[in-house]
Amino acid sequence: MKTVIKAFIISFTLMIICGVAYPLVMTGISQVIFAHKANGSLVEFNGTKIGSELLGQSFTDPRFFIGRVSAMNYNTYKKEDTIPDKNGKIAYTGVSSGSANLAPSNPVLLERVQKDINEFLKANPEIKKEQIPVDLLTGSGSGLDPNISPEAAKIQVPRISSKTGIALSDLENLVSKHTESRQFGVLGEPRVNVLKLNIEIANILKQKGTL
Repeated sequence: MKTVIKAFIISFTLMIICGVAYPLVMTGISQVIFAHKANGSLVEFNGTKIGSELLGQSFTDPRFFIGRVSAMNYNTYKKEDTIPDKNGKIAYTGVSSGSANLAPSNPVLLERVQKDINEFLKANPEIKKEQIPVDLLTGSGSGLDPNISPEAAKIQVPRISSKTGIALSDLENLVSKHTESRQFGVLGEPRVNVLKLNIEIANILKQKGTL
């Protein structure tokens, strides 16, 4: 019985420390010091949470910057993604991450890339095919990349300027403002967060009364 009691006391103590105390302390510290990041790095517009700066979104309005393509459709729910669960309530099956994992020689991939090239050239007639940055035609491993390269943002500036009336120089300044350098100067590549950039566009359009 002594062994059983000791084992119970140790198990209960560790459960309280590791399962209750530690999570509460870590949660408290994160809420005080890193509240924004701890709560998902959510972004608001007009007082409404519209997404996370960590997750990409699909923008179809030509007045806004587009991000990278995604095999997962950037968590967009469609009617076919809804199914009733065992209790008759609607369950969503569309949220996921990942890539299509298609080889460069796969005809499905080649067809998709060509389609995206044609659509981009149609929306940006002043751009030549060879000028399109590769990150606008390829998806990330997670399929949820929120960033594009500064070059991919700059190449869209003429289109957005013509659609919104915002001066080219102002848009270029916005791209520079939201360009993040390599982490610690060595990790990753320079990048631009598409959602943050588009919120800037939305604020300008709102001030002009065109949004």
